[in-house]
Amino acid sequence: MNRICYSFLLYLLTPILLIYLTIRAIKSADYRGRWGERFGLTKLRATDILLHSVSMGETQAAIPFIKAIQQQYPQFSITVTTTSPTGSQLVQKALGDSVQHCYLPFDLPLCIRRFLRQVQPQLLIVMETELWPNLLHQAKQRGSHIVLANARLSAKSAAGYQKWAKLSGPMLQQLDAIAVQTAEEAERFIRLGVAADKVQVCGSLKFDLSLDSAKLAPYLALKQQWQRSIVWVAGSVHPGEFEAVLACHQQILQRWPDALLIMVPRHPEQFDNAANTIKNTGLSVVRRSAQQPVIETTQVLLGDTMGEMLGWYACGDLAFVGGSLIVMGGHNSLEPAALGLPILQGPNYRDFLEISNCLQQQGAMQIVANGDEMARAALALLSDPQQQAQAGNAGLAVVERNRGTLQRQFAVVAPWLEQLAQHH
Repeated sequence: MNRICYSFLLYLLTPILLIYLTIRAIKSADYRGRWGERFGLTKLRATDILLHSVSMGETQAAIPFIKAIQQQYPQFSITVTTTSPTGSQLVQKALGDSVQHCYLPFDLPLCIRRFLRQVQPQLLIVMETELWPNLLHQAKQRGSHIVLANARLSAKSAAGYQKWAKLSGPMLQQLDAIAVQTAEEAERFIRLGVAADKVQVCGSLKFDLSLDSAKLAPYLALKQQWQRSIVWVAGSVHPGEFEAVLACHQQILQRWPDALLIMVPRHPEQFDNAANTIKNTGLSVVRRSAQQPVIETTQVLLGDTMGEMLGWYACGDLAFVGGSLIVMGGHNSLEPAALGLPILQGPNYRDFLEISNCLQQQGAMQIVANGDEMARAALALLSDPQQQAQAGNAGLAVVERNRGTLQRQFAVVAPWLEQLAQHH
């Protein structure tokens, strides 16, 4: 399939895109507005740089990168696009009016053409591997330089690109530079036909996590106020994992009756589902969104708000990172590692392969397949302060050893930023 066939197929699927938005809107209020942005119908101003990230995880990694550009090149105007409401909320919270923000339109030629005609970026920076054939083709046609930053390419994705080589090959040729996370991923890009001199191994931006002690202080004060013997955190969990986490907590409660679980679902549309699941187990739950205090009898605090994940990890003695007991690809485990927590994770973590393997090899993370294995590992760690401290210190060491990625990634983009500055 080439790009023309791909575009024709997308047009045929447009009714399905509308159905998709409708279903998401029924499930979550966050999807009920701004549909015009999805089709490039919003009025936008021209900016120097267009940076695209997908959802919250990619956007969190991108924000220090964007701030570094703003600090070094304050004359540049920047548009930041996302595809999810959680990513959008984070952009608005972290960057405010210092950037222009909207959703990236669907990759329909007319929508992308209208969008780029307004924004007119001279430099397009795409985070991770959110590559869209029409976006890249039309940006290049308009004379934009294109850089893929913090790039990931799993073996599965590389096989897919190889299968659809007539579509992916020309798309990859549009890239002027790739700042890739690992050497293995660099080799995959090169095998797909990207020139080796365009690819530089830089590590993951997620390692350059900054911990603001002032922002964490209120959460540490909460933990002190609760006075629990055990507080553990299940972060970014999905349906299909709720029951396993709660079964684990019930076993922990048998050993420590005052233990508190902080359970944080990945998506806002699952908050009510999670609350109902907890109530069905008979556990006492308090919802963060209700601003109710955690009292002596509270067994679960449901983190049903956005932007507090790091604070909840700061409260924990142990972390389980979700999206990994189900086939979801996993989520970022560097936040609990940077806070010195021992980490448990399910076996499905393909999207964070390098990070998870590194944490396992150094003894910071254990892989568990279900609620029973999670409970056995959690009980063993929480019963042994020395083992708990060793795992936590191992995670801290991994994060510290891999810092500096931001500077390496920035160096890849720097030539295009300098070129833009000369013509500004």
